[in-house]
Amino acid sequence: MTNKPIMQATDLSRHYRQGDVTLSVLSGVNLRIEVGEKIAIVGVSGSGKTTLLNLLGGLDDADTGEVIVAGQSWHNLDASKRAVWRNQHVGFVYQFHHLLGEFSALENVAMPLLIGKCTVKEATQRATKLLERVGLGDRLHHQPAELSGGERQRVAVARALVTEPSVVLMDEPTGNLDPHTAGAILDLLIELNETLNISFILVTHDPAIAAQMDRTLTLTDGLLVSENPAVV
Repeated sequence: MTNKPIMQATDLSRHYRQGDVTLSVLSGVNLRIEVGEKIAIVGVSGSGKTTLLNLLGGLDDADTGEVIVAGQSWHNLDASKRAVWRNQHVGFVYQFHHLLGEFSALENVAMPLLIGKCTVKEATQRATKLLERVGLGDRLHHQPAELSGGERQRVAVARALVTEPSVVLMDEPTGNLDPHTAGAILDLLIELNETLNISFILVTHDPAIAAQMDRTLTLTDGLLVSENPAVV
């Protein structure tokens, strides 16, 4: 591979103290994600999948190692600059939508753009366009409580993608949905990945979902393991 990856993690480790005991969650994780690539990360409960996503997204700091996103290391950014870079380059989708209940679908999706200093007019136009694209053009002004579970997750997906980030990190994005709705959300994610060329890193416990990604990596004993370790 000669092109620069959109995200690269090198020798990441993360440890936690529990009284007199040091718990090692990640030990020497290496990961390279290409532009437009979609990968699944699987592993047993407690293996460190969410911890890894937090490190990749700059929400937490590794004890050792480095994460580079779109050519920029998290280590080289203070809290305010990190927030700006994250707003521009990283989207997040969680198992629970984490929408702001007092705001409409349109306002929730426009929020990252407004934080990024877009005008209200531009933010509204871009958020509207993306919500229409995910099938919610007739639900723009509904609050989360007025939407179904699948609709709320579509709003969360639109919010993650509205800034056109370099990579979207997803933690069990369909885990709280019924199988039919989960399948629809997964189809939507794959279609958006292909058309927008945004890289996806998706944590899942579902082998059927993992099978639809370009690669599947298993987090075990603090390390990411692939069938072909050379491409991790």
